[in-house]
Amino acid sequence: MILSPVSDDDLDRAFAALADPVRRAIIARLSRGAATVNELAEPFEISKQAVSKHIQVLELAGLVSRTRDAQRRPVHLEAARLEAMTAWIDRYRLVAEQRFRSLDAVLERTAATPSTRETATTRATATTAAHGTEKEQQS
Repeated sequence: MILSPVSDDDLDRAFAALADPVRRAIIARLSRGAATVNELAEPFEISKQAVSKHIQVLELAGLVSRTRDAQRRPVHLEAARLEAMTAWIDRYRLVAEQRFRSLDAVLERTAATPSTRETATTRATATTAAHGTEKEQQS
């Protein structure tokens, strides 16, 4: 499936819509299947009109759609829009992960190779210890 690129305006609307916890809960519920406004309103202590307004915001963002089924108007999740948003996020996540992998590799190489300062300190300590042993033996 080839996803069309998401415009900045589309992303702005979608992320703004998802900024509200009620709308995120509606999306979570719709991920299990279509539902009516009444069904979506059940878990909330807000009016059905308020839930309808939340659904309108989600519709304008392209995250949900409504269909007509006789007297019912079920709300459906637009998974393709969420997939397009995920693809946009993944593009930047993958870049960041590659940078972290590169940093990990540098840190591993650095940890495996003793630094010049550590090597010099180790040699000086060994030399001092050897001289101390020689002096003790001479006494």
